[in-house]
Amino acid sequence: MNDALKKLSDRIAATKDIVSTEEATKTAFIMPFLQVLGYDIFNPLEVVPEYISDVGIKKGEKVDYAICRDGVPAILIECKPCNAELSLDNEGQLLRYYHVSKAEFGVLTNGIVYKFYTDLEEKNKMDIKPFLEINLLEFDKIRIPELEKFCKVNFDAENIRKTADTLKCANAVKSAVAEEFEQPTEELVRAIFRRTGCCGSVFTAKVKDKLTPLVKAAIDATINEKVKANLSSALNVTVKGSEAIAAAHEPQNDSGIVTTAEEIDAHNIIRAIGSEITSVNRIGRRDAKTYCAILLDDNNRKPIARLYFNNLGKLQIGLFDSDSEEKVSLTNVSDIFGLRLRLLATIKKYIE
Repeated sequence: MNDALKKLSDRIAATKDIVSTEEATKTAFIMPFLQVLGYDIFNPLEVVPEYISDVGIKKGEKVDYAICRDGVPAILIECKPCNAELSLDNEGQLLRYYHVSKAEFGVLTNGIVYKFYTDLEEKNKMDIKPFLEINLLEFDKIRIPELEKFCKVNFDAENIRKTADTLKCANAVKSAVAEEFEQPTEELVRAIFRRTGCCGSVFTAKVKDKLTPLVKAAIDATINEKVKANLSSALNVTVKGSEAIAAAHEPQNDSGIVTTAEEIDAHNIIRAIGSEITSVNRIGRRDAKTYCAILLDDNNRKPIARLYFNNLGKLQIGLFDSDSEEKVSLTNVSDIFGLRLRLLATIKKYIE
């Protein structure tokens, strides 16, 4: 799925400026997206275009697509042109369709942004806020494991609903924290005031004006220090200076195994990525003649990646976020940053 989704993302980035109408958006962006999810867009029993959803006294109201399972709509999809914003009016329109159908999920999209809804707050009434939102132009931010649950082969409405509430709460918490980081509220400043006991014993307007910028500066400094510490730890190789470069190109232990500078760089990039969810000390490297393995806890049963860098300059990386290893070609070592979500998914799989 990842490769097909990445190709679609690249195509959208290259053609979005010449796709202007809703019909063109459906053909160029939305139908290929449904194919990536594994649905047969040419089977009218599976993907129903212009699905009729009568709303109140209005008859013949149509939803752009309905994905059906066993003859029953499971997902309603309302489409807009790729150059249109997904507004509250659009959401209201999808809400009306959802209310009178048997579908368990609604999707609002302009072919680039996809908003996924269900009815967590009130049965048969679509929630106002989506529990999942993806942007195909921001591929590295897409929650692939959550999106894969909507694939035809994986689709399980009950399982999706179980995680939808958690996702929705997580999004709300993330948004609230981001807002606090950007502009600390009075509640947060008051809490810091009570905890530190500085600036006297009474929280006045003057104290608020004094503490607010200090709290904002402290938040920024803490984040910067955390990022620097993670990067420093991730890039802290065990060999130093010219000795490291020389050692990287010499056979080790007379075995004929050669650890290259590119393999060391790749290992450090993967450590930097993995530091988001685990200690960099858990992400080790074990070299062999045909590939260099990046392992969690130095365990051969927990491969994060395999580096195939010794074939006359050809760079490939083996990924393990699916049932079997998948090799991906790289233009240069820094391309590994673009595989961040897949590498994190692999590490999470072992941790969980």
